[in-house]
Amino acid sequence: MAEEITENPSTEVEQDINALKAVRLAKLEELTKSGNDPFALTSYDVTHHATDITASPKEGEVVSLAGRLMSKRIMGKASFAHILDRTGQIQIYVKRDNVGEEKYDFFKKQLDIGDIIGVNGDVFVTHRGEVSVAVKELTLLSKSLTPLPEKWHGLKDNDLRYRKRYLDLIVNEPVKDTFIKRSKIITAVRNYLDGEGFLEVETPILNTVAGGAAARPFITHHNTLNLDMFMRIAPELYLKRLIVGGLERVYELGRNFRNEGMDIKHNPEFTMLEMYQAYADYEDMMTRTEEIYSAAAKAIGLGDKITYQGREIDISTPWRRVTMREIVKEVTGVDFMALSDKKARESLVKLGVECEGEKNAAECMYLAFDKLVEETLVQPTFVTGYPVEVSPLAKRSEGGLTYRFEFFINGWEGGNAYSELNDPVDQAGRFEAQRKKKQSGDEEAQDADDDFVEALEYGMPPTGGLGIGIDRMIMLLTDSASIRDVILFPTMKPKKK
Repeated sequence: MAEEITENPSTEVEQDINALKAVRLAKLEELTKSGNDPFALTSYDVTHHATDITASPKEGEVVSLAGRLMSKRIMGKASFAHILDRTGQIQIYVKRDNVGEEKYDFFKKQLDIGDIIGVNGDVFVTHRGEVSVAVKELTLLSKSLTPLPEKWHGLKDNDLRYRKRYLDLIVNEPVKDTFIKRSKIITAVRNYLDGEGFLEVETPILNTVAGGAAARPFITHHNTLNLDMFMRIAPELYLKRLIVGGLERVYELGRNFRNEGMDIKHNPEFTMLEMYQAYADYEDMMTRTEEIYSAAAKAIGLGDKITYQGREIDISTPWRRVTMREIVKEVTGVDFMALSDKKARESLVKLGVECEGEKNAAECMYLAFDKLVEETLVQPTFVTGYPVEVSPLAKRSEGGLTYRFEFFINGWEGGNAYSELNDPVDQAGRFEAQRKKKQSGDEEAQDADDDFVEALEYGMPPTGGLGIGIDRMIMLLTDSASIRDVILFPTMKPKKK
């Protein structure tokens, strides 16, 4: 069905938009003067939604629904239109004999594409088989003063889409579908954890110590306390305090903030799941990861195989498990852990990776993994055996390594997990090493949290901890090319006026 051609303003010609706005403002003034203020009503009785009706139509059923006018086709004494509500679009049939001459004239002349209206009428099916509503009563609920992006070219500019997400949701149906799926995925994650006996908690977003991860924080200032504070980069250290306190299974699903770069995988504020389970280890967290992804995929109707940007990814379990040493040797041909520190540094440089300072063999292996291997891990893979130097909160294993994994899908890091370090003496020493890194200029070195060390001194049971990047998971499961496509209001640089 063609949209009424009276309003297809070019998105490139601002003068046309301003002219149409002037017409609409004149209509608003006329409506208000005649006692028909389109912003006066405070509610409208909605009994049905579009998809409820179209999915199982009952001819003759009386329905009341409301939504945004998306098209008009004037045909003399009867007209067709489409309205859009939160479930989708439905056709309405407005006939002069049914609504009266005055209301029909009002529909033709006063209503514009984008107006929000309420209709009451009977369900029927047209000769072409389209489920529709024959309108008996029509009410203008809100006037649209600025025209929507025109139908045929739509809202394609990504910068404008992200800045004006409300328009993106109106005119680009797949965008709305993505955020409905996002909600279902987050609900599925919560349902899984609640069903496994985890307690959802809330920890501070304003912190006095920027701890729990290696990242540059945002700094703010509390006036009353005259104290600089940090937007949290991770809730880890607070959640582990709760394990000390005996809660045993806790999780938080919320925002973290990192003052770092922006690209298709990074936004300064993002959603993270962090969970901790007493009497468990990092291998238990591998199982949790697999089960969380499976529950999330199932919640939006996906199976074990998903397609991301044309690439098939198999999330069926079990996922591959491999040590960092093994995968680095597999990809680069170098077994860093069999070399002296000096030979390891030389091998790293030969591979084309910059090596600053007196890195040991384990650190060289990590740099090779980070720069050369990570992007090759397309199918879900748990990589274990991270060096102590880059894992200040994980329990030690052997040879300067830790009981830590990160998992990778599509060449991205998807999450991080440890058998948590619960030795307060070792933890204090790790924090001291991080202090020295920071003093030597490493802005991403972790801050020491002496109160957390004190908490460990009271005793924390063996614990497994896991963090999953929720936005990246949603990107994969909804086949979204950028993290901005799965965050309703991504961070944007203000436009100059």
